[in-house]
Amino acid sequence: MGNQLELLEAEALKLTAGERAAFAQLLLASLDEDTEIEEAWAAETERRIADIESGVLQVIPIADALAQVRAALK
Repeated sequence: MGNQLELLEAEALKLTAGERAAFAQLLLASLDEDTEIEEAWAAETERRIADIESGVLQVIPIADALAQVRAALK
């Protein structure tokens, strides 16, 4: 296996920086065995964005949110 890894490394280093970055992303993604969680987070993110855009949820500025938290802690 060491020889295969060394050969792959040598070939990968011949790629451009952009190609190596894309290859690295593919390799890292292949290690992620739990795509269900990522898909669930993506769906939740989309749902929250849609709720905000449709007016179902209202956002407040961070300064106001922090002021509310500080007031509640007093």
